Amino acid sequence: MKVSLVAAVSVDGRIAKSEGQTSTDWTSAEDKKFFVEKTKEAGVLVMGRKTYETIGRPLPDRLNVIMTRDAANHESIEGTLEFTKASPTAILEDLEIRGFKEVIIAGGAGVYSLFLKEGLVTDLYLTVEPLLFGSGVPLIDGIASFELELVDIKKLGEQSVLIHYLIVNS
Repeated sequence: MKVSLVAAVSVDGRIAKSEGQTSTDWTSAEDKKFFVEKTKEAGVLVMGRKTYETIGRPLPDRLNVIMTRDAANHESIEGTLEFTKASPTAILEDLEIRGFKEVIIAGGAGVYSLFLKEGLVTDLYLTVEPLLFGSGVPLIDGIASFELELVDIKKLGEQSVLIHYLIVNS
């Protein structure tokens, strides 16, 4: 199964200036378009509860899987929204059984780090936006180093760049 980590980052590698800020506050229209197309193409995305709460609603036309320690206290919507306390490996196994061929990991830093720590991410899509935050929420935290192989670089609009890497050693 293809497991793609998709994120927008500042030039200094931050996914937000502060906790609770959504990337839609500072990312380009072209990045938003890429995210919608990529997640709809995969049909499913996985994110953490905090990321989901910053969005405030399930994203339409794809399955939204929300990782939370408190899944029993959230209401799912068949085919659109699921809450789970399962491990990253168990989530992917379940989605593969259900016929999904690609899964998008959509944040935040804790969820990105969990999937990377378990060696489950195959592809990395980073939109680099022309901003320096100086501090804020890092893309990942507390993981071992990985070797990446550059697949593609594409200019998005006038100022942003989309970089696609394969993870070589996980």
